[in-house]
Amino acid sequence: MSALARIRAIIFAMLMVAVISECARAAEATPPAATPPAAAPVSPKPGAAADATPAPPSAAGLVAADRLLILMGVKDAVRNTVPAMMGEFEKNITTTRPEIRNSLRETLVAIKPQFDQSAEQTYSKAQVLLALAMSEKELEDVATFFTSPTGKKFLAIEPIFFQRLQEVIGPWHEQLSTDIVTKARQEMKKKGIDF
Repeated sequence: MSALARIRAIIFAMLMVAVISECARAAEATPPAATPPAAAPVSPKPGAAADATPAPPSAAGLVAADRLLILMGVKDAVRNTVPAMMGEFEKNITTTRPEIRNSLRETLVAIKPQFDQSAEQTYSKAQVLLALAMSEKELEDVATFFTSPTGKKFLAIEPIFFQRLQEVIGPWHEQLSTDIVTKARQEMKKKGIDF
């Protein structure tokens, strides 16, 4: 599974855990006796920005997000993306130009810090996004789940599961696309329209 596919799978898994956690929390909550009427929307003051910038996450929220992203393997996946891509690039180029292998390797070593910095920036953005999306307590709850035996098992099987899921969904998606076109053509032909 590629690093990008792993990151996508991890993000999907994270969202699923958040949804499950929220559903469980909602099921445990006692509904209020009466629902108050919805408040009228507040219009922004003249001259006020329509889209307020959210407050930055707290340091504790960032630490909790970092812990969760480490447990989920996101930090390693982002960190390993640059060397993996550079290795793939070197392999592709030196297959047809083996005589430039040493020079290319020196060049890649020289430019790698720039791309490592971009990986760190990307990871920091992911950390902030997660810290803004969930409270510190929620992040800690999910991290606690991932450190439990069940959570560890989930993390262990997750890449294999998503690879196998893609093997199921991919062919179904292709067949569905064909079937929709075929069925739509048949039904439109009944109406005297060919396309």
